[in-house]
Amino acid sequence: MSEAQDEMSAATKTPRPALWTGLTLAAVCDGVVDGPMPGAISGISIDTRTLAPGDLFVAITDQRDGHDFVSTAFKAGAVAALVRTRYARQPGDGSLIRVADPLLALQDAGRIARFRSDAKVIAITGSVGKTGTKEMLRQCLSRAGATHASEKSYNNHWGVPLTLARMPSETRFGVFEIGMNHAGEIAPLARMVAPDVAIVTTVEAVHLAHFASVDEIAEAKAELLSGLPSDGIAILNRDNRYFNLLSLRAEERSARIVGFGENADADVRIEKLVMDGDGSDVVASLHGRSVAYRVGAPGRHTVMNSLAVLAALDAVGAEVDTCIAALATIEAPAGRGARSVLALGDGHVLLIDESYNANPASMKAALANLGTVPRQRYGRRIAVLGDMRELGEQADALHRGLAEAVEAADVDLVYACGPHMKALFDALPAARRGLHAATSLGLVEAVTERLAAGDAVMIKGSLGTTMAPIVTAVREIAKKRA
Repeated sequence: MSEAQDEMSAATKTPRPALWTGLTLAAVCDGVVDGPMPGAISGISIDTRTLAPGDLFVAITDQRDGHDFVSTAFKAGAVAALVRTRYARQPGDGSLIRVADPLLALQDAGRIARFRSDAKVIAITGSVGKTGTKEMLRQCLSRAGATHASEKSYNNHWGVPLTLARMPSETRFGVFEIGMNHAGEIAPLARMVAPDVAIVTTVEAVHLAHFASVDEIAEAKAELLSGLPSDGIAILNRDNRYFNLLSLRAEERSARIVGFGENADADVRIEKLVMDGDGSDVVASLHGRSVAYRVGAPGRHTVMNSLAVLAALDAVGAEVDTCIAALATIEAPAGRGARSVLALGDGHVLLIDESYNANPASMKAALANLGTVPRQRYGRRIAVLGDMRELGEQADALHRGLAEAVEAADVDLVYACGPHMKALFDALPAARRGLHAATSLGLVEAVTERLAAGDAVMIKGSLGTTMAPIVTAVREIAKKRA
């Protein structure tokens, strides 16, 4: 069930349709039921904080052991819990489905859910743009029929099977995000999802701490194509230097290749583009046919990913013109480019929240996006930047290399934190330097004290750099000075 369907059910207080019966799920997972046979299972959860009555709780072990929360799950209304064989029943526990390994059992449920559905399935990977492209597809395909998609960034070894296991059998379109940190992680997930269409948004220098080169990253991303059937479709970035390598891997699967981008040879390419501070007006060529649409979220990178969306809509047989119109209503989510206009004194501040994560490609895109903020509305462009993680020995060089993007975006002031971002800070001319600090908390006072009406401030860094507190601080200071 999609997030939108969940919200609708909660709002109307109507029962959610059953995803599974306890008997079927136990059989699929090769489990033994301890207690009454569970009836209808209307949802699947691995987190008691978001569990809804009628859900099955799956006690996986990740950052914490889910078995420590089984009793809490039953108090929250779980209809049953999927637990390992040796779990000791606690007072108040209800129906238990005992299995050798709850994660493997969840993966089995995911595989069965995939093949009991006739849905057209799209899988997405790439160094950047996965979540944004997934959300665009979710909104567009929802206009064509029942659509199921990954929540948040549920794109790993438990997120993908969880999303599959939650997919209703009547789903018409499924959209799955698949990520990785190491080689070999995408291939088993690709086989599990078994997509009809595979999208690789781009290949860039990300996770270099775990790879010897970007070439190796490209091969890891190409693992997605191994899940395609012989009549599948690979949608690939024609502008990316690894287009030929990815095309070769798609040809090995006998898949049809659709290239997107600005390249003159792209099957789906930009004919005309007008960008403004709130979004972009696009005219694209789709296999020779002009399609005009608006993208509601700003940024050239968003437009480029919309071309992949356009290609995917065509690939699954959706009504392109009706569906692509949904992009006019999209907004960048919190932490991924969300824009807020905050009252400050006798004017306003534009806050661009990019705090969720960062890598060299997404950092350059975010800086370019900041550069589109019109000077007539906001006189000063400020970038607050934290370290990009997992870049290995090239970390300092890749951070220093952002100086060109700062210059191109005509950023007035840069605040930076983290040992690697010091390399960028030192590479900037003195006029652009705000302050460098060891951690994000060391920037809070300087950023908020010097913030003035008419500023546009963009905040970005890797998740581990914890840039979100600066976002919160900017919001709070704006309230105080409003």
